[in-house]
Amino acid sequence: MWARGVVAERDVIRETLQEALDDLCRLGATGAQGQVYAGGRDVTATAGVGMPAAGRFRIGCATGAFTAAVVLLLADEGRLHLDDPVERHAPGLLPDARITVRHLLQHTSGLADYVGDLAAGSRLARHEPRDLVALALAHGPRSAPGTHWAYANTNAVLAGLLVRAVTGRPWAEQVRNRIVRPLGLRDTYFPYDHTGLPRSSARAYQQLELGGPLFDVTELNPTALDAAGGLVSSTADLTRFWRALRTGELLSPAARAEFDRTVAAETYQDVRAGIGYGLGAFRVPGAGGGFWSHPGDVPGTATCNGVSADGSRSVVLYRTTTPADQALRGCMDERALRLVEEVLAA
Repeated sequence: MWARGVVAERDVIRETLQEALDDLCRLGATGAQGQVYAGGRDVTATAGVGMPAAGRFRIGCATGAFTAAVVLLLADEGRLHLDDPVERHAPGLLPDARITVRHLLQHTSGLADYVGDLAAGSRLARHEPRDLVALALAHGPRSAPGTHWAYANTNAVLAGLLVRAVTGRPWAEQVRNRIVRPLGLRDTYFPYDHTGLPRSSARAYQQLELGGPLFDVTELNPTALDAAGGLVSSTADLTRFWRALRTGELLSPAARAEFDRTVAAETYQDVRAGIGYGLGAFRVPGAGGGFWSHPGDVPGTATCNGVSADGSRSVVLYRTTTPADQALRGCMDERALRLVEEVLAA
């Protein structure tokens, strides 16, 4: 009877996942793929055109959760403290000595986001992280450190530079040695200056104007995103990573307690009322204690994910089309988030 119940649940999950992926394609995605981990088993599904069951894709801002985890591991080792001024470890990196490590991880530094200042047509160009930070600093502070929450990719790029200042090694190398290898993540890496994806990956498409054609934007130089959004991964690796964050396999109890200390995500309350941000991910309120998540977008690809508070369930999906219609994009995001909620609240 128990085995029959597990099979029945898996069938329901597969049906729920497939329905959501099909909906995303009906809304305009060229393709969608997702994976759910529940009851000790994985369920995978695809929809649309050219979607491999285990392809790699660019995970965008979900990279920030990996970067934050490395910083928390360094704090566990006593190599830094979360309330240290960044200036203590990386002199001259920031003009405001009040900005702390915690401010970077929690996006309360008050710094502007550099992404809007990237030159048009620079998708394939190489960027240096300090140059990205300089773009943001040119705007001056948006608010005093610790007074307001506002998501800025600049914070994660700075966290990557902080990792290098503390360890003497690149942030991506620390992610590989401290997270990817210990967890056995086979598909997760930072491509550095390489603009392509493995041949088994789905193509990514972007629409530049309403009613216009779709352009292939698969080629992208990830140095423009760096520690804020440059990682490539797979749904299998990400469901594993999110579980490890919650179960204690990756972070110590003290580090996870810090990870879980949230502030109100002020500009995201229209997504879900009560949503908060900890030290590397959003906490979304809901049934069963809510869940943790960090979506990520790059040109042509968007990913949504979530993990239950105890790590027993996780779900990751992505789609390979960015429409020009902002309202339609919002509908796609909402449908993906609804899938996450349905699976994790089951």
